[in-house]
Amino acid sequence: MARKRKNRTHLKGAATESASSQTGVPKSFVIKHGQVGSSIAQLVRDIRKVMEPNTASRLKERNRNKLKDYLTMAPALQVTHLLAFTLTPLAPSMRIVRLTNGPTLSFRIERYSLIKDVLNTSKRTRSIGMEYLSPPLLVLASFPPASPTTPPHIPLLMKAFQSLFPPLSPKTLTLSTARRVVLVSYNAERGTVEWRHYIITVKAYGVSRRIRKILDGTSKAASSSGILDLGNEKDVADFLLRKKGEPGPDGYESAASSTESVAGDDGDAVDLADDYVGRNNKKGSRRAVRLDEVGPRMELKLIKITEGVPGREGGVIYHEFVKKSKKEVAELRAAHAAKEKLRKERREEQARNVARKKEGKSSAAEGDEDGDDEEDVDMSDAPDDDEDFDDEAGWDDEEEISEGEDEEEDDDEGAQESSEDEDQRPPSKKPKLRSKR
Repeated sequence: MARKRKNRTHLKGAATESASSQTGVPKSFVIKHGQVGSSIAQLVRDIRKVMEPNTASRLKERNRNKLKDYLTMAPALQVTHLLAFTLTPLAPSMRIVRLTNGPTLSFRIERYSLIKDVLNTSKRTRSIGMEYLSPPLLVLASFPPASPTTPPHIPLLMKAFQSLFPPLSPKTLTLSTARRVVLVSYNAERGTVEWRHYIITVKAYGVSRRIRKILDGTSKAASSSGILDLGNEKDVADFLLRKKGEPGPDGYESAASSTESVAGDDGDAVDLADDYVGRNNKKGSRRAVRLDEVGPRMELKLIKITEGVPGREGGVIYHEFVKKSKKEVAELRAAHAAKEKLRKERREEQARNVARKKEGKSSAAEGDEDGDDEEDVDMSDAPDDDEDFDDEAGWDDEEEISEGEDEEEDDDEGAQESSEDEDQRPPSKKPKLRSKR
């Protein structure tokens, strides 16, 4: 029987490019370093979930990993941002590092709540995980507009949060991919930034919750058969016109008292411009939009903004507690410029040393090859051993040639000398043989 041939299951060309592999899309590492507790470790995992799908959600840190390791590895993986969480004696802190040249923003986490804490306090929201296949939409709220009186660090703070997420293009955005919202709001009274995470839900507008159940169908959790349970109701009006367990006049309530819209007013109702996720959410239908919070929550206080990345810090752009005069700022900039110049000179010198060593090794290798060639030439010019032997064994013209008697005497003397040499030689040793056991 012929073997079945397996068909290719992947696409070729541009169709294989995902949203995370597109150029210009920011990618991030969310890590913890140092000794942190279980709560901070869980907060790191929650932030990774918020940053999906453009983050390393399964990144595993080890105790021996240093912050320098991630800074070195990130450019090779086209990672643009690094969110590093650590625990200080005062409070947890978070740093947002823009790779590879900075700047670095340092925050102190005043308060935070995990995803499980937010979901435990909510009765409605239960995420099923499909929302995290597309990046969230970023909403910046309550930031002061640009003006001469606006603090200079506020625009940089806004730009730092904007660069964390992909840019929003209404012309190319597909409505069904808008599933989540990250809200970053500025509290001017406390001088903090609040981080919130929501899921977008779309429901029918202008009908009560009971009628919406009939239109949308019952959930699987309420009934395994998918059919509404009206066994406790005497009439279908009991289910449609009054709340459960609350009798009205003559056993009924008016339709106006129980008809509650999901949104509450007309301002929350929108006409869908395209098909959306969910039942009956077709293009052109009027729906109510609601944001259900899923967490995590964070209240961040900006402490410092520095140039460069950790390990290669430059000047301090902003500091919450340390204020310096213009003269001190100029001196610090000059010191940083001198340090950067010295670092550049050292790099250039190191590069020259490496190049010189490489040239020395290559020249030495060429010299060895030339020496081998010279030795081959000398050996070819040298006379053969046979020729030397012939010259040494050649007869001299002046040497006398003896007769046969002299030759016999010489033979007898040579035999006696050879016998004496054999008597003086030690006996040969017998070879030892090892027996195989």
